[in-house]
Amino acid sequence: MSRGVHGDPLAPALARSTRTGRGSSNGSRPAGDCAMVMFGVTGDLARKKLLPALYDLANRGRLPESFSLVGFGRRDWDDAEFARQVKGHVQERARTDFHENVWEKLAAGLRFIQADGFEDDDAYQRLGQVLVDLQDERGTGGNHAFYLSIPPNSFEMVCQKLSSHGLARRSQSPEDPWSRVIIEKPFGHDECSAHELNQAVERVFASNDVFRIDHYLGKETVQNLLALRFANRLFEPLWNNQHIDHVQITMAEDIGIEGRASYYDGVGAARDVIQNHLLQLLALTAMEEPISFDADHLRREKEKVLEAVHVPTDLGAASARGQYDAGTQDGADVVGFLQEEGFDPASTTETYAAFKLDIHTRRWDGVPFYLRSGKRLGKRVTEIVVMFKRAPNLLFTEADENQFGQNALIIRIQPNEGATLRLASKVPGTGMEIRDVDMDFSYGRSFTEESPEAYERLILDVLLGEPPLFPRHREVELSWRILDPFIQRWEAMDEHPEPYIPGSWGPASAHELLSRDGRSWRVP
Repeated sequence: MSRGVHGDPLAPALARSTRTGRGSSNGSRPAGDCAMVMFGVTGDLARKKLLPALYDLANRGRLPESFSLVGFGRRDWDDAEFARQVKGHVQERARTDFHENVWEKLAAGLRFIQADGFEDDDAYQRLGQVLVDLQDERGTGGNHAFYLSIPPNSFEMVCQKLSSHGLARRSQSPEDPWSRVIIEKPFGHDECSAHELNQAVERVFASNDVFRIDHYLGKETVQNLLALRFANRLFEPLWNNQHIDHVQITMAEDIGIEGRASYYDGVGAARDVIQNHLLQLLALTAMEEPISFDADHLRREKEKVLEAVHVPTDLGAASARGQYDAGTQDGADVVGFLQEEGFDPASTTETYAAFKLDIHTRRWDGVPFYLRSGKRLGKRVTEIVVMFKRAPNLLFTEADENQFGQNALIIRIQPNEGATLRLASKVPGTGMEIRDVDMDFSYGRSFTEESPEAYERLILDVLLGEPPLFPRHREVELSWRILDPFIQRWEAMDEHPEPYIPGSWGPASAHELLSRDGRSWRVP
C-alpha cells in the first residue's frame, strides 16, 4: 500500500478504516512493552511464519525496544543456540531485508526454556523466573502474550500450568499488566469439544484476552471485503436476493498432504478449512453493516449470519466429499491420498469437501452459498465469487445467451490479491456480438507497497489488544453447529469418499451439487 495515501500498512486494518468512520483508531503506534512466550517454537508454523513475522515487525519499527521472546520446547538449547536457530529462520523466510542492527536488538531479548513436556512443572518455574528477569532487565512491564502453537489437546494443560504457577492472571484494571493467550486452529473437532475447550481456556484467561488465530482474517483482501461492501454505493444496493443468484467460496490447493499425515488423518478438508476459514468468509460476505468497527459490533453481525445458516434436511444432496487418487499433476507422477506415507489405507478422511448452505434472512432468502475446499486441485486459489442474476435478454434477442454469462464479482484472497468484475461488452466490429470482459483490480499494481503478511498483522493486533480480526468462542461453536451434521453423516457411512483425479476440480458429486440447481462451479 502507498504510505502517503493509505497510511502504515501494519496499523490494525479495521482501526485504520475508522479514521473517517465510526470507531476508535490506534493510528500507527507500535506495541507497548511486553514479552511473548511461544509454545511449539520449534514447529513448522513457528519456523516458517511466526518467527519471520516477529522480525519483520521489528524491522518495520512495530515492536518496542523491550520486546522479548521466550521459546518453550524440548530441544536441549541454551539462549545462544536458540538465537542462532531463530536467525537462520529469519534470514531464510523474512519478507523484509535483513539488517544486523535490527537483529541484534531483537536477539538481545531471546530466551529459551528447555522442558521435558508441557506437564514439566520445573520448566514453568524457570519460565516464571525468566519473565521476572526480563521485566527487571528489559522493562517488559509484566505484560505477557502466550502463543500456543501446539496441538489442541494440549491447550487445557498448558493453560492450567500457566495458572497454577501464577503466570497467567486477569487484569483488574486497564493499568494492570496484561496476560493474553493466542490459540491456533483447530478449535476442537466438533461443537461439544469446542465448547469444552473454550470453557477450559476462559477459566484461566478473560474472554477479551483470548485470541483465536484465523490467519485468513489477517489477509488484506478479506478485510477489504468490508470496504468493498460498505464504502461503495455501487455494490451495497445490489447485495441481496433481488440481484444475486448465488455465491461460491473456494479454497483450492494444488499440493497434497505434504507429510502432514499425523495432523491431517481424521481431520479432513471440512474440519481443517471449511469450519473456520470458509465459514468466516461466508459471514463477512453475508453480514449486515455493523454500527462500528468495534470488535463486539463486528462479531454480533457475523454471529447473526451463522445463526441464520440453515442446515438442509437432505445432507447427501447438499454435500460432496472426495479423496485424491494417484495420477499425474503438472507433468509429475503423484501418489494417491491412501498411498501417502503415514496413512491408513482404509482411511475415510476426505481431501475434498463441498457444501450448499442457505441463509434464512430477508436479504439472502433463496440465494445458495456453495463452499468447497480440496487438495490436489487444478490451481492454488482462494476466492469469493458473487454471481449476479442474468439480465433480461430483450434487446439482444439474436445473441446466443451462452456468448455472455452472468455478471460476477470475483474477490481474490490468494494469490494475486484483488478483485475482478465480469461484464458483458460489445466486440469491436459492425455486428452486435456480445462477449464477457473483465475489469480487474490488483493490489500489486494499484499500490506501491506490498501487503503485510497475515501473521504480522495478527500478532501486532494481539500485542496492541485489538480484537476485531479474531473470532470469539460463540462464532467457533456456531460454525461447528453448521458442520457437525454433515460430518456425523459421513462418519456413519461405511464407504470411502469418492476418488478424483489430481489436477481436476474435485469429484463428480461436487459438480452435481451445482448442476442439479442449473449452475456450475467457476473454473479459476
